[in-house]
Amino acid sequence: MSLRALTGGAVETNPIAADRVVEGAPVETTKLEYERDGKIFVGEWSATIGAWRVRYDEWEFCHMLEGVCELVPDDGGDAKRFGAGDSFVGVWRVIAPMKKRFVIRFD
Repeated sequence: MSLRALTGGAVETNPIAADRVVEGAPVETTKLEYERDGKIFVGEWSATIGAWRVRYDEWEFCHMLEGVCELVPDDGGDAKRFGAGDSFVGVWRVIAPMKKRFVIRFD
C-alpha cells in the first residue's frame, strides 16, 4: 500500500460532459491532494451553476464548504434523504457556485 501527497495538488478544470448537462453550462474543478493505490482519492471539488445527471459507482464522503446544491431523483420527485446502503441516480443541481471536500473510495 502506498500513500502519497500530491505536491501543491493536481488541479483539473473541465466542462461537464454535454450528454449529461440538464441546465446551463456547468464547469467543475477538482484539486486532488492525496491518492492511495488508485482506489482512494482526497481533495476539493467545486462547480459553477448548472445541473447535470450523475451516477455513482464509488463510495463518497463529502463536506460542503460553500454554495448551494440540490439532488433530484431521476423520476423527477422531490429531493430525498438517503441512508446506509442507498444510492443516488439523478440530477445534481448547483444553485450557487459551490465547493466541497471529498474522500472517494473505489472497491
